Amino acid sequence: MPDDLPDDPNDPNDLPDHIPGQKQQWPVAEVGEILPGQRKMVTVGGRSVGLFNVQGDIVAVLNICPHELAPVCRGRVGGTTLPSAPGEFRWGREGEILFCPWHGWEFDLLTGKALADKRKHLHLYPVTAEGDTIFITL
Repeated sequence: MPDDLPDDPNDPNDLPDHIPGQKQQWPVAEVGEILPGQRKMVTVGGRSVGLFNVQGDIVAVLNICPHELAPVCRGRVGGTTLPSAPGEFRWGREGEILFCPWHGWEFDLLTGKALADKRKHLHLYPVTAEGDTIFITL
């Protein structure tokens, strides 16, 4: 019998730690560990995930670019040009934009959407904090 199956399926104390297909919370960092503007890379459930502190909010991003499957979380975080009058260039959203390291695609870390093509978006995971621990749900 495989190790992850219960010996007695009627015994609630003899259930596997994780039921396949069911979402689970995973501890990934301590509160205060990732300062504003910083990131931390973790592997959770076999997936590479980037944790970003965007102005005090922790964002969890699957480390796969939807354009060409690059390790997007290794890219630079910065800002972008904002709508402005002709001949004028305004810069903003500093610390909110993730740039893919392969082709430079820009992604909004708060929504996951690509700035150039709203049909493309990063996969974001729900983040919660309980006590001193930050969890993501997969």
